[in-house]
Amino acid sequence: MALLTGKTALITGGSSGIGLMTAKRFAAEGARVAITGRRGDLVKKATAEIGQGAMGIVGDVSDTAHHDHVATQIAATFGGLDIYMANAGIITIRPSFDVNEEEYDAQFAVNARGTFFGVQKMLPAMRDGGSIILTGSLASEKVLDGHAVYAGSKAAMGAFARVWAIELKSRRIRVNVLSPGPTDTDIVNKLGVPADKLEEFEAGMAAAIPLGRFGRPEELAEAALFLASDASSFITGINLRVDGGMALL
Repeated sequence: MALLTGKTALITGGSSGIGLMTAKRFAAEGARVAITGRRGDLVKKATAEIGQGAMGIVGDVSDTAHHDHVATQIAATFGGLDIYMANAGIITIRPSFDVNEEEYDAQFAVNARGTFFGVQKMLPAMRDGGSIILTGSLASEKVLDGHAVYAGSKAAMGAFARVWAIELKSRRIRVNVLSPGPTDTDIVNKLGVPADKLEEFEAGMAAAIPLGRFGRPEELAEAALFLASDASSFITGINLRVDGGMALL
């Protein structure tokens, strides 16, 4: 039997990259899948790619009203939720002395605020024994140039997960962090690295990874499936690094 048969999963930021690949993987394992994203065209395209009756909802995770709307839609359509993956995130690479208030606020609004209130608003719809996955980042543990604000916003994932793992223990809801290292997704082109420096940047990052390459979205999706399924039924409050060993150096 498929690993997620009879389960309902919601993935924020599910219209591209790791989120989309994970949504497809969950659907292939029998889950009913809903995704959210900010761009209607991408959400529509991704929903069609996922298939299996997937549902797409357009909105901004930094807006608490969006989470209220999503929770209502999930309850009305699926009756409840078993898996919630808070995956939506943004990044701007900038030395700390060049960061402006808008960039700082945007990253914390989406990455930290969006995760916190997404989980808060979704908990009433979550079934006991469910799984919450927070997408963290290698940057929260390893110092990377220009990542101070992003790292700070992602470091919150570990704190959230540890607290929620205890707060939700009576409901047997497991909460874990999935921390990707550099992954070959479209977000690489949105890092703020000048186009003429991107190839050099990517080569430098790959050289700093013990396994010698960027991760593939499929590999992150497999790790998310592990945390979502009963294969990790005795695991809660951890940070699962999927980074090719980069945090070791």
